[in-house]
Amino acid sequence: MTIAAILIVLGFLASPAGYASYKDPALLTATVIAILPIAVRAFQALRLKAFSIELLVTIAVIGALYIHEYTESSIVTFLFLFGAYLEARTLEKTRSALKALIEMAPQEADVVRDGKTLTIPVEEVIKGDRVIIRSGGKVPVDGSIVTGKATLNEAAITGESVPASKGPDDKVYSGTIVDNGYLEIIAEKVGDDTTFAKIIELVEEAQESKSKAQKFLDKFANYYTPSVVVLAIVVFALTRNLHLAITFLVVACPGALVIGAPVSTVAGIGNGARNGVLLKGGEVMDQLSKVDTIVFDKTGTLTKGKPEVTDIKTFHNVETDKLLELVATAETISEHHLGQTIVKEANKRNLNLEGQIQHGEVIKGNGIRAQVDGHLLAIGNRKLMDAENVQINDEVEAYALQREKEGNTAIFAAVDGQIAGIFSIADQIREDAPRALAGLRRNGIKKMVMLTGDNKHTAELVANVLKLDEFKAELLPENKVEYVKELKAGGHVVAMAGDGINDAPAIATADIGLAMGEGGTDVSMETADVVLMADKLMQFSHAYALSKATVRNMKQNTFFAVAVVFILLAGVLSDHVHLASGMFIHEASILIVILNAMRLIGFKSGSENA
Repeated sequence: MTIAAILIVLGFLASPAGYASYKDPALLTATVIAILPIAVRAFQALRLKAFSIELLVTIAVIGALYIHEYTESSIVTFLFLFGAYLEARTLEKTRSALKALIEMAPQEADVVRDGKTLTIPVEEVIKGDRVIIRSGGKVPVDGSIVTGKATLNEAAITGESVPASKGPDDKVYSGTIVDNGYLEIIAEKVGDDTTFAKIIELVEEAQESKSKAQKFLDKFANYYTPSVVVLAIVVFALTRNLHLAITFLVVACPGALVIGAPVSTVAGIGNGARNGVLLKGGEVMDQLSKVDTIVFDKTGTLTKGKPEVTDIKTFHNVETDKLLELVATAETISEHHLGQTIVKEANKRNLNLEGQIQHGEVIKGNGIRAQVDGHLLAIGNRKLMDAENVQINDEVEAYALQREKEGNTAIFAAVDGQIAGIFSIADQIREDAPRALAGLRRNGIKKMVMLTGDNKHTAELVANVLKLDEFKAELLPENKVEYVKELKAGGHVVAMAGDGINDAPAIATADIGLAMGEGGTDVSMETADVVLMADKLMQFSHAYALSKATVRNMKQNTFFAVAVVFILLAGVLSDHVHLASGMFIHEASILIVILNAMRLIGFKSGSENA
């Protein structure tokens, strides 16, 4: 390109300098040098049975050479190469979020092996290694802290700029940075299995994934290019003006039209990644923008997902710690957050959870049944008590209702067929939930529903505080799926937001599945279309507003590109636009489309800049 530019300048300076005979050879050489890479790309596309923009330019330049229009042929080829260069540089900027992520990937790790601290490449770290991270160091793997305290910058994972304080038993993720402190962790996920690696992979895949608009434009381009060639032949046949036909070929190139949609998608997905939101491709972005109904799980989605035991009420003179010990031992077989809350309470009281468990069974949506140290335990909701023929007398029911109306979840515990106690567990509504839901409504959400397996009293309290349109309580996972199907059948475009584990079936059923990432759990990242890495509902509000802005930006680019093509063609046919000027306007239109898309990189929720 540089050589071609120099030859063009020399060609134009030749006549004023008294070397007019050198002008055409210089411009011809510049044309040949510039057309070669364009022709190669055109040929490669043809081998794949694709009719590219490069093909139109190549045909046009061959025609210009045939009629000895060396000035225009050299300028056209140079402008095309220069435009392609600027386009590549600008597109690179739209991928800045991904590039920044990749650059943040840790390269080395300090591990303790055989009592010695070794610095090794991060690829050589294995599960179970004890890894040391000091102030300023990057966490090289996913793992759990065994020693030390530190504040970590987790922006690469969560998009959250405020440092997080971490200590023993807390999880840390690859790609985060220790701002201040000292940590020793046990490696649990290494290499391509780390959260950081998965985020990069998902963003890369998303940026390559095409929206419906992109797919349509790709097909359109394949039909459009040969059509333009045919029309150029028609123009020549009617006018007998080869120069006009060649100009028609050049200005009809749909460059801005073809690139308009993908560059908007890439910029939008990049913005999401930078703000802790993983959107899995252009089609997801397109579908998310059409959502009019959102279904929320309660625990871990609208609430913080960090429940605490607020009270333990025992009956029939049962000792509190003894009941807690039995129940917590049984709950060690469950992965449910409420069960794990009871286990944490027992650990906090330093109780012995080494009792023998026989015949432990998780009853999906209702609780667990287990035999511990010879006692038959049933722990869960009223449905489980009914199934186990456990009588709930008026005193027990009255106490349970009172706790539920105060916003607690009441967990019934029966020992040997008799109610022994009630565990009250409460969770706090997320601080950002009211603001996030208000933002979603402002951007076009018509209906918000909460579906929960929790009791109706607690559900009603949360629904009233957050001003939800509807709520359903005491649901099993399959009931949530049925409700989502009903909404879709009613013509709603539905997004389902849940924790990515219990709600996986409903998330998969919805038009758009959203998961609270919690640092990127495998289930949430695989099941959902949208993953919120910081577990913040404001990120969902941002994602929804971003999808609307991206689709709007895409439409702007498409309209502008089509308008430019029509204006140029009209200019050619009316003899107001010529070959070189047409190519200049064509390349300028591509850059304008890209620059418009780049505005999405800086998009913020509620902004009017896109």
